[in-house]
Amino acid sequence: MERKWRIGIGQINCTVGDLKGNCIKMMEHIERAFAMGVDVLTFPELAVTGYPPEDLLLKDRFIQDNLDALKELAAAVPDMVVVAGFVDRAGKEIYNAAAIMYKGEIKGICHKTHLPNYGVFDEKRYFTAGSQSLVFRYGRLLFGVNICEDIWHKEGPTCNQAALGAQLILNINASPYHAGKVKEREEIVRNRALYNRLFISYTNLIGGQDEIVFDGQSMVVDGDGRVIARAQAFKEDLIAVDVPEESLLKAGPGEGECIDKEKTGRVITIAQEALPRFKEPIPLWNGSFLEPVAEVYEALVLGLHDYVVKNGFAKVTIGLSGGIDSALVAALAIDALGKENVVGVSMPSRYTSNESEVDAKELADRLGITILDAPIDDLYKAYIALLEPFFAGLKGDITEENIQARIRGNILMALSNKFGWLVLTTGNKSEMSVGYATLYGDMAGGFAVIKDVPKIMVYKLSIYRNSLGSVIPERILVKAPTAELRPDQKDSDSLPPYEDLDPILKSYVEEYKHGDDIASALDTAKEIVDRVLRMVDLSEYKRRQSPPGIKITPRAFGRDRRMPITNKYRG
Repeated sequence: MERKWRIGIGQINCTVGDLKGNCIKMMEHIERAFAMGVDVLTFPELAVTGYPPEDLLLKDRFIQDNLDALKELAAAVPDMVVVAGFVDRAGKEIYNAAAIMYKGEIKGICHKTHLPNYGVFDEKRYFTAGSQSLVFRYGRLLFGVNICEDIWHKEGPTCNQAALGAQLILNINASPYHAGKVKEREEIVRNRALYNRLFISYTNLIGGQDEIVFDGQSMVVDGDGRVIARAQAFKEDLIAVDVPEESLLKAGPGEGECIDKEKTGRVITIAQEALPRFKEPIPLWNGSFLEPVAEVYEALVLGLHDYVVKNGFAKVTIGLSGGIDSALVAALAIDALGKENVVGVSMPSRYTSNESEVDAKELADRLGITILDAPIDDLYKAYIALLEPFFAGLKGDITEENIQARIRGNILMALSNKFGWLVLTTGNKSEMSVGYATLYGDMAGGFAVIKDVPKIMVYKLSIYRNSLGSVIPERILVKAPTAELRPDQKDSDSLPPYEDLDPILKSYVEEYKHGDDIASALDTAKEIVDRVLRMVDLSEYKRRQSPPGIKITPRAFGRDRRMPITNKYRG
């Protein structure tokens, strides 16, 4: 009978700092995988601690508690190889590491070689880079273990391990999501498999952690660069794939040896005589790609769910204006948390159209959520009366507009304080980019769900959500965007049309292009581009005070893009 090694992937949702909970979850998956006949099982990068632990890594006790938790996990490992990410320590240095466990023992430890220090990553702040490429012998199976960024380097650990005889690479990851990234990852993994003529098991984390979402979509790729198994997107999963031993024996080193094997690489024997356990055949796991808009929607739902639940909130509240942004946030909230955990608040002013009030209530009815009615006009009059002596003789301007937004922010925060509800803000990336938002007003809240979602994408996501069940009234989808803070106001009074604005913002915010190049590439008037870029630059102080929001683009505000507030450079 042909011998097959069953390779398993535990795609799990870890919580940063929940060392015990993360290990219990891994133990449960180990039991399930063992019952499935899995021979080698992998969990994500830093699965013990959760990712990213950030400055928890500066706490000695945290490092020790993580090591203690790993020992307990290792003790629960049966006659099966298990690989899991943790933080290793040697003297004063710490490492992003993977433990290779078997029969209750830690048989080896691999350290991450390439430490990313761009975008949302700050690994050089904390970790020391590893220097050895290790390969493990388990019977006739030779496999290497490397971590996340290591797989992205052609002449990195994967090539080194292939030169040492590895037939299979177990790569464990905490690779954050942005739109389209899964295809980038797959191309990298396929190229490494082809170049080195070996199988690669790519294990990725899932779940929301503050502004980051991990999408899973783990995969197994064969030596011909074909994806032979793929886990689900944005869901925990336990998958397994049978790899014939003869296929593994055909694998070999890459186009050239990448290392001096005697100095920087070695082979560690886990078990000399191990054989694959007998098992019944299993079908292949073939999860499919989501459509681009559906993928973003699922990322937002998961990020919102985990932020609320992991931080101990029961319910959320949203100001429902009758506009597209609050409608989308409300739809995301019921999909993430259930309609019983979402409360809408209608806060009409003298400038709120009757249509907007009707649309907000119809939205709440379609979603099945409670809506509270809190008109603000009397409060607004009281503010104006109070300020009249100071404003005497001055024309009305944005000051009076912002007072309305701040009254609404106060109402939402009062409900939050009284009932423990988390306030979800509704500003999108286009607005946040140019400062079309009010500090302590519509920016007041605990989580900015669509902070990284451009306005045009807001419409696409809303249309997509309606394709699953019509919850957003048609009039909300077609009416011109407006803040309704003065008579007949439209967003286009202050901003270029979003069809023009969003490409400019993408070029400047996400791609760091110069204004001259943007104007030329987009065939847009230079004065329009310059005005938009100036608005972006001058609004940095606002963004620093905004709540965290879910990253869905290649470069989000915050950890991804760190600009000085005091800044005279333009362009």
